[in-house]
Amino acid sequence: MMNGARLVELTERKRQILKVVIEDYIRTAEPVGSKAIAAEMGGSVSSATIRNELSDLTEQGYLEQPHTSAGRMPSPKGYRLYVNELMEEQRLSLAETEHIRQSLQLKMEELDRFLGQAGRAVSALMRYPAYVSAARKGGVTARRFELLPVDENSCIAVLMTSDSRVKSQLLRMQLKVPPDQLPGLVSLLNSHFTGVSLQEMSQRLMSVSDQIGPQLFLLLSQVVAYGADVLEEAGQREIFTAGASRLLKLPEFRDADKAHELMSFLADSKENLPMPENRQMEILIGPENVSDALKDASVVVASYDIGENMRGLIGVVGPTRMDYAAVAARLSSFAEGLTRLFEKKELLPKEERE
Repeated sequence: MMNGARLVELTERKRQILKVVIEDYIRTAEPVGSKAIAAEMGGSVSSATIRNELSDLTEQGYLEQPHTSAGRMPSPKGYRLYVNELMEEQRLSLAETEHIRQSLQLKMEELDRFLGQAGRAVSALMRYPAYVSAARKGGVTARRFELLPVDENSCIAVLMTSDSRVKSQLLRMQLKVPPDQLPGLVSLLNSHFTGVSLQEMSQRLMSVSDQIGPQLFLLLSQVVAYGADVLEEAGQREIFTAGASRLLKLPEFRDADKAHELMSFLADSKENLPMPENRQMEILIGPENVSDALKDASVVVASYDIGENMRGLIGVVGPTRMDYAAVAARLSSFAEGLTRLFEKKELLPKEERE
């Protein structure tokens, strides 16, 4: 779950003081002074000693002092040491577990709608912006075709992909095809053009050209071309974001320009959000994020399995002051719940849902 090597060795007292500063700052969003730390430590260390330790921690880059007379606040380096070594793993309460279970009462429908629901549920649960993604480990193929007649000159082509997305488009026929011939064409599509690569779809189109008349072949070509476009698009990672406006409620983003920059990033550049590979949980703090828009933010990302050779990621974007232990525990629980959902249920195409 944690990344980064062990940083400079600190005495146990410095580690304890750093932990107190970080957890107080997470709770209050205000710089922490020596008197508050002394009280937190039960008077076991004098304020003068604490001031000296705070000065050392600041020189070493673990703390920052916004003003000469103010208390200290954690730096990204301090947060990293906290996440790697000082943070205690948080066990969820029964109430939190039940809340997450209720949040997972999602309707299993088309994958893109389902992911949108999951993103909104996580954002509401964490009170931070969230993002959800899914991508196949291999290529996407067609699972099923359907053709619905509209009139003598047009029909609706419906395609369900192997990753449970359902797409449809109105097709204008170049030559009229009687509606009673569409079921035969659908049977041909489902027997020859499902479960195969884009390249093989093109090859099979040529191989069946002498089996059907010109009207049906033209329509078949249109449907296969539409399917190829859908599959090419489906092979790309889809990302859904939710809850960007929640940033406006956080003290760190009272500056409208700062909030707007991150909100715009979540809306327009979401493909640049962290997408770590092969890790169950990753925490990226401030400058550890590649994108400039995330330099003053932290991202916690968890992975889940969708099945059918697919993997998903669900992440939370918030201030560096976020409660990492709580966010990591809740996000991990939610991701595990998503995996269980996909294990138990199959996503249904729209026409099969009640």
